Amino acid sequence: MIATLVQLLLLAATLVLAFYFLTNRRKARAKAGVKLGFVLFIVAAVWAVLRPDDLTVLANWLGVDRGTDLLLYVLVVAFLFTTMSTWIRFREQELRYARLARAVALQSPVLPVLSDAEGDRAGR
Repeated sequence: MIATLVQLLLLAATLVLAFYFLTNRRKARAKAGVKLGFVLFIVAAVWAVLRPDDLTVLANWLGVDRGTDLLLYVLVVAFLFTTMSTWIRFREQELRYARLARAVALQSPVLPVLSDAEGDRAGR
């Protein structure tokens, strides 16, 4: 029963991250939230390294058998977060490049050069 609670929390965290990235990507508050989350993740990582028994106690409190299992679950969510962030960033970058290419193409069009044979057919 409690292990199911942990699974539900992990699934909810994943869905919240997905929703967060898909809706708030360009806002400054979203970027600040990512930075704050990263700092909290670093603090938690240092804490887990310095006091691994506390991680096991926390895992037992959440219904997970070992602290290493809890750490694995958290790392899976962090990996999904990073993967989604990178995918969205690359998608936005590709859109910017496409818009830039269109703007450059419209500003300086290059007219095709007709050869003599093509010019004769065109009525020259």
